[in-house]
Amino acid sequence: MKKIGFLSFGHWSPERGSQVKTAQDVLLQSIDLAVAAEELGLDGAYFRVHHFARQLASPFPLLSAIGARTSKIEIGTGVIDMRYENPLYMIEDAGSADLISGGRLQLGISRGSPEQVIDGWRHFGYQPGEGETDADMARRHTQVFLDALQGEGFAKPNPRPMFPNPPGLLRLEPHSPGLRDRIWWGAASDATAVWAAQMGMNLQSSTLKADETGEPFHIQQARQIRAFRNAWDEAGHDRTPRVSVSRSIFALMNDQDRYYFGNGSKDGDQIGVIDDMRAIFGRGYAAQPDKLIEQLREDEGIAEADTLLLTVPNMLGVDYNAHVIESILTHVAPELGWR
Repeated sequence: MKKIGFLSFGHWSPERGSQVKTAQDVLLQSIDLAVAAEELGLDGAYFRVHHFARQLASPFPLLSAIGARTSKIEIGTGVIDMRYENPLYMIEDAGSADLISGGRLQLGISRGSPEQVIDGWRHFGYQPGEGETDADMARRHTQVFLDALQGEGFAKPNPRPMFPNPPGLLRLEPHSPGLRDRIWWGAASDATAVWAAQMGMNLQSSTLKADETGEPFHIQQARQIRAFRNAWDEAGHDRTPRVSVSRSIFALMNDQDRYYFGNGSKDGDQIGVIDDMRAIFGRGYAAQPDKLIEQLREDEGIAEADTLLLTVPNMLGVDYNAHVIESILTHVAPELGWR
């Protein structure tokens, strides 16, 4: 059994053929897709976060709106770039969104992905400290976020406050119990996966990672997941961690599917350089269900994970994306033992 969710990059563009032409379109359609996915029985609705781009950027209003319109589906990110975040203000936003959803938030965070602009986090008022890299700054923000998310008081109260205070040091409000256990780290390397385990965060592993051994992507990803779980056990945490992987998977059920994806499946991994890192990009899958099942049985990364996030082509509209999700849930997942 696996939890299955969708992962939307939240693109919008006025170009011909797009069903998502404006920022308003992508926000409203993201809500509608989450509602439709819940009705289909999907487990999660996850969204990418990118700044300075025609994509989703500020996740908490969207997550809160979805939380108010749904009742069961997990709501998450994959991932929030911590270089851009005020970790204390983020706790207030996250706590509010989690309480609105009844404790369904699954918050993916990380050092972030390549940007649309040069050092975009500087425009948000952040810069690395002396001797720090931007990745160090992201982890520093993360440490502050995780510590304060515990809900312990740390701020000295004003002796003459506007409103009465509870006794002792004050914490950030609203506090959402349990949210600390639902923080995920998006790791591109084995070392950052181990660090995430030591910090008590769940693991998100995408379709891209550092090419550390030259082996196929899914084998390297499976090794990364095992390294994460071993480090988790060594750290002695008192709960079982979760691990998600993302994939582009399309069951070719009709002429429209074949038109969009019949020639678009990548049969092999790709190698590239991203942020001065040699990276390996995992293949996509697009085939008739019987062939798709056969291919997916060989994917060791999926086999190691407890959660699978299906990347969806959000610019094709809600109805088509609901069809993509339903095809996987109905014709593929049961045969693989995911359902």
